[in-house]
Parts: sequence; C-alpha cells; structure tokens
Amino acid sequence: MELRQLRYFVAVAEELHFGRAAQRLHIAAPSLSQQIKALERSVGAPLFERDRRHVALTAAGRQLLPDAREILAAAAAAQRRIAGTTGPLLIGYVDWLPDELVQSIQSDVRIDQWVMPSHVQVPRVIDGALDAAIAHVAGADDRLDLRLLWPQPLHAVTPAGAEPEALAAPLVRVLLAAGDGTSWDTWNHYAAQFADAVGARVVRADAGDIAGAAFYDRCLRIGKPVLAGPLRIAASMPTGLRERAVRDPTPLWCWSLVTRSDDDRPAIAALRDEATKVTHSAGLHARPAGAFWVPASDPHRAETGALREA
Repeated sequence: MELRQLRYFVAVAEELHFGRAAQRLHIAAPSLSQQIKALERSVGAPLFERDRRHVALTAAGRQLLPDAREILAAAAAAQRRIAGTTGPLLIGYVDWLPDELVQSIQSDVRIDQWVMPSHVQVPRVIDGALDAAIAHVAGADDRLDLRLLWPQPLHAVTPAGAEPEALAAPLVRVLLAAGDGTSWDTWNHYAAQFADAVGARVVRADAGDIAGAAFYDRCLRIGKPVLAGPLRIAASMPTGLRERAVRDPTPLWCWSLVTRSDDDRPAIAALRDEATKVTHSAGLHARPAGAFWVPASDPHRAETGALREA
C-alpha cells in the first residue's frame, strides 16, 4: 500500500467518477484505474463497485476511507515538520502561476487570493506576509532570492490585414497608464524604458485601457500595432485584430520566483529547486531567436543572455 495509491483512492472516493478524479490528479484515467486495482490487490478486497455509468464505494472502501485520510494527513504533517514549517507555504502571484509547480511541492501550499501587481507582491515577500511570489522584479535587492522562471516574449496586437507575421519593435505603439495609474507602476516603468530604447511611440491611456477587453477597444481606435502587456486577457479578441510577434528586438518580461534571501527553511529550498526544474522541463527557459531586450535594471539581464534559443 503506497501513499500515492491512497491519495488516488481518496480522490475517486470523493468524486465517485474516475474521469473527474483523473483530471483532479492530473494523470491519465487508465493509470488511475491501474493504481486503484493495485491497491485493491494490496488490501485483498474490492474498494469500488463500478460499471460504465456508476461508481460507488464497497463496504471495504467505506471502511478504508477515513483511515486513508488520516494516513495522508499524518504523512503531510511529517513532511511539514521535516521541511521546517508547521503551516502551509503562502505563495502570491500576479497573473501567471504554473499548476505543475504547485502540484510538485511536497509541503502544503496555500495560494494567496490577494492578486496584486508585482510592485505590491515583492514588498509582501520582504515583510514576511508571503513566503514566496511569482512576480516581475525591476531591480536587484540583497534581501531577495530571485530565480528566473520565464522570460516571457511580449507580442503586439495589430489590425487584421496584410501585416507580416512579425513586426519591428519601433513600429509598435506603447500604452502607458496616465493619471492615478499606481496599479500599473511596474508596467509603466518597463514600457517607458522599452519605448525609449527602440524609438517606439508612447500613447497615454486610461489605466482601464491597459488590459482586458478595454485594451482591445483601444487597439481598434488606435489602428496601429500596440504592444500587449504580460497579463492574460480573458475577453475574446475581436475579429478585426491579430496577435503578431515583435522582433528586432523582442521585449522579454522576466517572471521570477521571489523569496527572502535569508529564508533557509528546507521547504523554501525545495520550492526554489522545483520552480527551476518545472519551468526548465516546460521549455520556458528559452529566449527568442534574434535580438531581444530586457531593461538595464532587470536582475536577470545577464542570465537571459545565456539562455538557449527557442
């Protein structure tokens, strides 16, 4: 009987559906079924009654379920004690958080629901309100340990037409949040430097036009290629717009795993290692072919130059 099999058993017992349990566990349904059968052989009794439309716990399954939950809870508590933390690691993020990272961490993890910009998340790590964050850091700070996770290439949104597949950087418009745009301080700092470096035209916009559906509306009004920020836009892109790569140079927005440099807990060390491993495996440690740009103050500037080409 393995902890993994007990975890799979509890998921199926709670979902009463092998497909949903497999999705929850992020494994293939046939693999899940094989592990449940192996567990049943180990305990010497069937744990589920199942056919094409129905899954139910047997008497043995109902008897095992509370014990399985207790065993898993005890194992998690032991892992936390060994890792040097008695509670879950609290991780904040701005927009991007790889699911594979959360699933690979052996310590308990709680994702902070207060989703705020990078210039808010980073100080929260420094003052201990967060154990870690995935954010963009504008400059080096001795108080922080920074691990490059993803140098994200930014693209442009342009009117549909005969435009090329890639646009030269000086041709794009760069939106800066005007007025009380404090939520966009990180973006404004980055975008202003990029526009100055490549000679792109700056357009002052309301803070609400920088992301979301309003960004697409603004692109349609401008009628020229506009640099899109790193935040995902949930709204569908209008039919009159297209995404295009930006070249010569490609702007890179560097996402970091941010922890305190003096945090020597084993759980944090494991988080740092897993973050790098997961993003390497996903192919995110790559820079685009050709010239690219990161701000002179970016703490990963030298590191991006050493990355392999995509």
